[in-house]
Amino acid sequence: MSWAANLPILVTSGEPAGIGPELCALLAESNQANRLKRSLVILGDSDLLETRASHAGIQPTWQRINSLQDVETSDTGPHGYFLLNHTLSSPCITGQPNPANAPYVLGLLDLACDACLNGTAAAMVTAPIQKSAISPYWPGFMGHTEYLAQRCGQRDVVMMLTGGNMKVALATTHIPLSSVSAAITRNSLTRTLEIMLHDLSLYWGLPKPRILVTGLNPHAGESGDLGREEIDTIMPTIQAFQAKGHDVQGPFPADTLFQPKYLKNSDAVLAMFHDQGLPVLKHASFGQGVNISLGLPIVRTSVDHGTALDLAGSRNMDAGSLSEAVECAHHMDLCRRNAQ
Repeated sequence: MSWAANLPILVTSGEPAGIGPELCALLAESNQANRLKRSLVILGDSDLLETRASHAGIQPTWQRINSLQDVETSDTGPHGYFLLNHTLSSPCITGQPNPANAPYVLGLLDLACDACLNGTAAAMVTAPIQKSAISPYWPGFMGHTEYLAQRCGQRDVVMMLTGGNMKVALATTHIPLSSVSAAITRNSLTRTLEIMLHDLSLYWGLPKPRILVTGLNPHAGESGDLGREEIDTIMPTIQAFQAKGHDVQGPFPADTLFQPKYLKNSDAVLAMFHDQGLPVLKHASFGQGVNISLGLPIVRTSVDHGTALDLAGSRNMDAGSLSEAVECAHHMDLCRRNAQ
């Protein structure tokens, strides 16, 4: 298999004071790279990651490298774990985020994103970051999805989580609940559904994705008695897609939609806001779920949890979500490549 056909997946180690370093070390202690026959390159401060791994009793099998080109010329064959150094901006105390390291955290994202954009990496997988430690440096910082969209020059992106045999995308993401209704327009829903249809086909090989759409209000508005968003915005948008032959259905009451009898013949659900769709999915799969950014020109996946500052420095954590995120990125890349 050629280098171009088997580019490495990059894993950013996230907030240095959180559990990202240990999660990456646990990943590099596993057999996943060998099983996937894929090189996995972890980005972070090499001294920090190796020190934290040693203190936690983790024995990663990574090889230090100076550039991504070193992966191509390594003697590990088509797969292995590598550690690419990116130096901390400021000293790090385990469990205590420091805004002075915000440039370091964002620099990890920039390195991975740019490598994917310029064709030297297949995908990026992100360990959790601490938004409160970044916002003093980057006012208005909202998270990975929005930051990477800006980095990639994309205006419209969609957050989708997968787990528990569900895929749940969001019409709105990290905004106050009081702002949700105004943010849901025919144009925004149209663009969200277009991205979902395109990426479900490209990355999961679904020729005609079936998407179920929730309502915004209780009981999907109760025919207008509990709100008109379904009548004025959501239903007309759905009908426009149906008129083009797409299998988009709804709006359905969110409190009854997430049942196996409704989900079994669907490919994804579009929920109207963050805490409408994600509690159900995380209840079914927390610690094994994957956060996916749709609408980017690159493959990006992430864990379904936060930095768990209280667990940093120990081995008392589950790396399942990071492993699933790597697995998902690998298969998304394969599916995209097969479609080309």
